[in-house]
Amino acid sequence: MVKSNNPDTTVAVAVQVAATNFIAVSKPLKEALKSANLLKTLKFNTLISGEPGTGRHTLAKYMMPDAPVVHGDDSELYQLVEKHAKLIVDRFESIEMFPKFFQWVQKHGTQIIAVTEKGFEEKGGTFFSVSIVIPPLEERIEDIPPLVEKFKMEILSLFGEQDAGNFTIDMDRLDISQNAFSLRKSIMLQYLVTDITDKEILDINERYLTKRLENGEDLYRQMLYLYEVPLIRAGMKQYKSQLKMSRIFGLNRNTLRKKINEWRRYLS
Repeated sequence: MVKSNNPDTTVAVAVQVAATNFIAVSKPLKEALKSANLLKTLKFNTLISGEPGTGRHTLAKYMMPDAPVVHGDDSELYQLVEKHAKLIVDRFESIEMFPKFFQWVQKHGTQIIAVTEKGFEEKGGTFFSVSIVIPPLEERIEDIPPLVEKFKMEILSLFGEQDAGNFTIDMDRLDISQNAFSLRKSIMLQYLVTDITDKEILDINERYLTKRLENGEDLYRQMLYLYEVPLIRAGMKQYKSQLKMSRIFGLNRNTLRKKINEWRRYLS
C-alpha cells in the first residue's frame, strides 16, 4: 500500500517532472538528480546502475539530452564513439571487450554515460569518475505517489479523457515488483476496468484460457479460481460477513467457507 502524507508534494513534483521528466522526491533520487545537474557541466564519464524501471535511462537522457543512445552489443558501437563527442551506452554489461572499448573512448575523447543493471558496476573499473546507483521503488516509497500521478495523466491523455477526477487509483492494488514498468501497467489495468463490459471480460478470459488449453489437465476445476476468487474478494470487501455473503451469493454458508479455504492462497 502506498500513501502520500503531503498532497502538495505531488503537485510540486509534477512541476519538476515537467522540467526534468525525472521523479525525485526521495533522498536517494534527490542526490542522484543533484549529481546529474553538476555532471551536466563537467566532462566526466558516468556509470548509472540499478534495476530495470528505476529511471536510469531517463536520468541519462536528462544529463545528455542530445546524445545518441547505443547498446553495448551494437555492431556500430565503435563507429559511434568515433563520431560523437557524447554518447549514452545502454546495456553496458554486454560489451565484449572492455579494455578495448575504454581505450577507444580515451583515444577519441568521447564522454560516456553508461547504463547497466545492478551488480555490473565492477565492469567499469576505474574508467568512470562518477557512479550513480538508483534504488528500486520499494526502497524509495516517497517517489511512488508522484509517479502514479504522472502515469495517470499519461493514460488519461492517451485515451482522450478530460476529467481526471473520474479515475481514482486504488493504491492497495499497485504493483512495484518491476518498478515503474509494473507500476504503469497496474495503473493502466485499473483504468481499463473502470469502464469494461461483460463482453470484454469474456473475450479477455477466452484469450487467456486458450493459452492454457494446450497442456492443461483437470483444467475446468483449476480455472474456477479466476471467477470465484474475485467474487469472494469483492464480497469480503463489500459485506464483511460470511453470513451476508452466503445469502447474497445464494450459497450454503459451509460451501462458502469451503471455497474460502480452498482459495485462501489467493485471498491473503
